[in-house]
Amino acid sequence: MKKLKVAILFGGISEEHDISIKSAMEVAANMNNEKYEPIYIGITRSGVWKLCDKVTKDWEKHTDCLVMISSNKAIRGILVVRNNKCQIQPIDVIIPVLHGKMGEDGSVQGLLELSGIPYVGCGIQASAVCLDKSLTYLVMQNSGFKTPQFKILNKNETLCGEELNYPVFVKPARSGSSFGITKVCHREELPNAIKEARRYDEKILIEQAVIGMEVGCAVLGNGSDLIVGEVDQIKLSHGFFRIHQEKTPETGSENSAFIVPAEVPKKKREEIKQTAKDIYQSLGCSGLARIDMFLREDGQIILNEVNTMPGLTSYSRYPRMMRAANIEFEELIDRWIMLALDRRK
Repeated sequence: MKKLKVAILFGGISEEHDISIKSAMEVAANMNNEKYEPIYIGITRSGVWKLCDKVTKDWEKHTDCLVMISSNKAIRGILVVRNNKCQIQPIDVIIPVLHGKMGEDGSVQGLLELSGIPYVGCGIQASAVCLDKSLTYLVMQNSGFKTPQFKILNKNETLCGEELNYPVFVKPARSGSSFGITKVCHREELPNAIKEARRYDEKILIEQAVIGMEVGCAVLGNGSDLIVGEVDQIKLSHGFFRIHQEKTPETGSENSAFIVPAEVPKKKREEIKQTAKDIYQSLGCSGLARIDMFLREDGQIILNEVNTMPGLTSYSRYPRMMRAANIEFEELIDRWIMLALDRRK
């Protein structure tokens, strides 16, 4: 049987560049090479696209071959530049293992739509809305879902903070993996927290802290035909969840532990799963996403955020939740690719 040519995009210009590399390494390690011919495309921090032989932490040292995705549907592939000559490399499907800005926000998805090449994951609209946490909350509130109370600070706007009910979280509106997030317990801490968030985005989200259990769902599928992995739970000893900023997350977190399935009654876990499905469909997600929520003591389920290309590292939550539902990583990749091909049809 002819192998499908699968391009794996990784790296990128966002602060999640290194996390993307780790995720792509796991995808590469779990891909069935008897079914697929992987083609690795790394994107440097400055936005240069290069072809490489494999995904490694120092991949840039081993390639100087430039590559670009053709936006011409008649070509349906990538253009590889070697010795000042351009060659066409056909591609059957693309897995954009990119996190954050210019990767998970609809920009790359727009390019892939123009190319006509099937790709794994959410489309332009869902990607753009979900990366912007403030837009996610506005859309979800209008759809009847519960979200934290929040305020938006646009560029150059300031806030005295007297009207806030502390503690609050100050976040870049369009970033991920806890970069730039500060928990603020007193008004005097607010200016520095806003300054820190603005290192990553000019649009700031100030969000009321929710007292409750942090839970999440890994969702897989298109339309209403969805599979949800086991519900997970994050147990914190102190602070807040920010494993991707820790020095050695592969050996365990400094302040958090994962429990799968979550320590809640089965009936409530099923309600959390159904809520995740409803959120996924309401946002128009496809392929895969991770839905993070809070479960309050009164039983209310509050949306936290939606990740349209969740972390896929060795310590990430999405593969762990799916594994607990008896779907191993290799099968996940098969399903992602088939979903991408079916959606294109």
